[in-house]
Amino acid sequence: MKFLLSATAILMLAGVAGCAGNTVQSKPQAAAQAAQPAALPMQKQFFLPEKLYAVPGIECNIYFRNIFLAVNPGNYVFDVNCKVGRNDLKRWRFTPAAADAGKTYPLSIKIYDKNGLAAEGQTTVHVASADAGKGKDVSILVVGDSLTNATVYPTRLHTLCKQDGNPKLTMIGSHRGSGRQPEPGGVAHEGYGGWTWNSFMTRFQDESAIKDPTPVKKFYAKSKFLTKKDGKVVFDLAQYLKKYNNGKTPDVITFQLGVNDVFSADEAGLPKRIQTILANADKLIAAFRKEAPNALIGIGYVTPGANQDAFGSNYKCGQTAWGYYRNHFRLNQAMAKHFAKYNDPKLVMIPSNVGLDTENNFPFKKEPVNSQNKTVVSRQSNGVHPAPTGYNQIGDTYFAWLKNQLAAPVKK
Repeated sequence: MKFLLSATAILMLAGVAGCAGNTVQSKPQAAAQAAQPAALPMQKQFFLPEKLYAVPGIECNIYFRNIFLAVNPGNYVFDVNCKVGRNDLKRWRFTPAAADAGKTYPLSIKIYDKNGLAAEGQTTVHVASADAGKGKDVSILVVGDSLTNATVYPTRLHTLCKQDGNPKLTMIGSHRGSGRQPEPGGVAHEGYGGWTWNSFMTRFQDESAIKDPTPVKKFYAKSKFLTKKDGKVVFDLAQYLKKYNNGKTPDVITFQLGVNDVFSADEAGLPKRIQTILANADKLIAAFRKEAPNALIGIGYVTPGANQDAFGSNYKCGQTAWGYYRNHFRLNQAMAKHFAKYNDPKLVMIPSNVGLDTENNFPFKKEPVNSQNKTVVSRQSNGVHPAPTGYNQIGDTYFAWLKNQLAAPVKK
């Protein structure tokens, strides 16, 4: 039942509201607010990068688990609307043909639960031509953590670029995994297990103080981008490039970092941890940009992990698959907003988080069901490091990203 109030009554209510520290909305304000659609119940759990990249002959994927923060994604329906590709149970997949080259395809996803629409979002799929960047001399410096140190996705990128119709890729780096010396014209990078955004700006240990005789430990002692000048440790990209690239500035610099930064955060401390991570990322990117003003900089989103069997195998009770999944997801959302504010047209995000099959492309090991049942089953055995097949998917994403950037170079 509705009641009509007099003007005096309305004023009295306004006065009461004013005593409570509130204000009464005007009729136009209230009507405008009422016209706003209700927020979707799970919208904050959705994250899809603004742009995806593809190239003819290479499969492009969106794995639904990777874009929606849910304990059990199987409880939801994922409805993809796109002119191209195929909507499967757990992913959208698309392998462009030659006719798709140079085209862009809007893609939207609606997510439903038993109560109806829970979240939705959109992106655009950009398809480069198969010969984008053909014959161009392109140098690239790949910076990262253990995912880069494994050397599989950099190798995949290098291998794809060696095929006809691709740029002549020169990889810059001090090693090709675990301190192994690069081969001329081969794979090279700056990837170090356990390192963070901050490590490359601060890690400068005295090698003589390292008691561990393992050569890798000494190799990891110092960031190759740091040196001492007048008794102070400083970032010096020029000295690094003089040693590893004949003094030439790279055309492309990529960063695949964040796993170690955010891994151990608990839910209460996650917002503050993310602030720290982004501040450290700003410092490292600024240091590179200062000395490489014209380089294309790519920042990879943090990759998702495997299931709880893998986390139990690696971390006992130290971290859960859900805890890491929540952490990396929230960091990716924050990265998207943060780097979108950069006034730098040559800083482009790499959607390395969406195309990784966390169910099938992580390592497995065989073991008995339990001590009383010797039936052998396969369980995932590594929480954050993919199998070669998963790393190759990351490499495919990097390749498609690079091809698209070469197809449409940013004006200086």
